[in-house]
Amino acid sequence: MNKQEIIDRFISYISIDTESDPASSTTPSTEKQWDLANKLFQELKNMGMSDVSIDDNAYIMATLPSNVDHQVPVIGFISHFDTTPDYTGKDIKPQIIENYDGGDIPLKGSDLVLSPDYFEDLKNYVGQTLITTDGTTLLAADDKAGITEIMTAMKYLIDHPEIKHGTIKVGFTPDEEIGRGAHKFDVEKFGADWAYTMDGSQIGELEYENFNAAGAMVTFYGKIVHPGYAKGKMINSMYVAQEFIDSLPRLETPEHTERYQGFFHLYEMQGSVEKSVLKYIIRDHDKEHFEARKEAMQRMVADLNEQYDRQAVTIDIEDQYFNMKEKVEPVMHIVDLAEKAMQQVGITPIIKPIRGGTDGSQLSYMGLPCPNIFAGGHNFHGPYEYVPVESMMKATEVIVKIAELAAVEQ
Repeated sequence: MNKQEIIDRFISYISIDTESDPASSTTPSTEKQWDLANKLFQELKNMGMSDVSIDDNAYIMATLPSNVDHQVPVIGFISHFDTTPDYTGKDIKPQIIENYDGGDIPLKGSDLVLSPDYFEDLKNYVGQTLITTDGTTLLAADDKAGITEIMTAMKYLIDHPEIKHGTIKVGFTPDEEIGRGAHKFDVEKFGADWAYTMDGSQIGELEYENFNAAGAMVTFYGKIVHPGYAKGKMINSMYVAQEFIDSLPRLETPEHTERYQGFFHLYEMQGSVEKSVLKYIIRDHDKEHFEARKEAMQRMVADLNEQYDRQAVTIDIEDQYFNMKEKVEPVMHIVDLAEKAMQQVGITPIIKPIRGGTDGSQLSYMGLPCPNIFAGGHNFHGPYEYVPVESMMKATEVIVKIAELAAVEQ
């Protein structure tokens, strides 16, 4: 793989601001996502991909036709082009660190320092080329690294017809960062037997398990009375909300859990005497535990209503996505194929659960089994984000190798 080509392609993509907006009802949720969508559409056409399309919601699809004379599975590769609204992705000024020496990296647009003393994974990339932020933005490797790898791999396969492969589909989506990346994805039009999202983190990651997820909004209704004459009359909704918070297990929160451990996460609260609102996300890999978490919150609401002898609390729980393991395990050969491809290009696979969600989760439940493969970045969604160029190169090699193996291992 051409290192400079990957660097140039990645920087051309991150230079375009594609932050999504959860408050918007449109698809894509921000008009600026069209800037990169249209660029990708034109690049796919220019490199010689077939059936290149972009729909009214900015979903992009394209086909690399088979170059073998026998029937083989149709496989796909998918990434998203939006970036998180958690931190600005406008006017990204990347720093390129050649031959990283293992020390601190000053992020020169700010007072921040990317240090291996805190971010220990940096020690794995001594001698490599790192792309970092300047400390004022995120980097957008989530998931423009994935897009870079897919585009580079397709061009490589086009330029090297001696590599035999079946039909390959690629897809790029908007609004993944706000949970909508797969909502309007046309699985039937995509036409793949299975696919991979290139949206993981460190080199070697291979994931086919993710959280079951729900959101909960708990509303507390108080009774406001003049505080000087409130005895026996006032009900302060904020105190009732505090009882609810304190009733949940304090150690089952994101900052105290890892791997397969689920959690309750209070991410927003608003309050006054008369009305308070708590917003939670509920996460668990195990479906039974997931359902038990939702039921526990509902029981707590019922108990508070009984205690206050009135409809003091209401709760609205909405499922968001489910663990793709249920849909991938019946076709585990697609995970085995990716694992073998990594091994053949010199990568030790790291098979672990995703502590989050992915387009692949929703797509798997839409009929397109879709494990997740590393894209190479670290410290997503903030100014400490970085990506080793060599990791992007290896991810590109993995795509090519998967395409090659899928054409021969039937």
